[in-house]
Amino acid sequence: MRFMMLMIPLGYENAPPDVQLDPERVAAMMRYNEALKDAGVLITLDGLHPLSMGARVSFATGEAVVTDGPFAEAKEVLGGYWMIEVDSRAEAIAWAKKCPASANEVIEIRQVQEMADFPPEVQAAAAGFDDLKK
Repeated sequence: MRFMMLMIPLGYENAPPDVQLDPERVAAMMRYNEALKDAGVLITLDGLHPLSMGARVSFATGEAVVTDGPFAEAKEVLGGYWMIEVDSRAEAIAWAKKCPASANEVIEIRQVQEMADFPPEVQAAAAGFDDLKK
């Protein structure tokens, strides 16, 4: 089972484009990342720039409308993610609990949808999906 662990640093929605990271916190997170890798569960991981450097494309009017960040209505934003492969939801939660997160950080855990999760007609409609990821 693949799970995405989404890091939600509370307050990151207001971070400036040149946000400065604490080297000690980065080192602690790197030790955690290495533990995920050494356990053979890590697929990929990345950190994300703040909202102030992002953009949103919305389609409410039927046309693509681009809005540059930051976004006034944002309450929780992603700061980064890990993609892991483990045997169960409980194991994904156990890994999230080991993260050296600070008091203002939350990790949301979401299972990745697999084709086998869907009925045959949905699988047929998505034929070729796996080829897109290569």
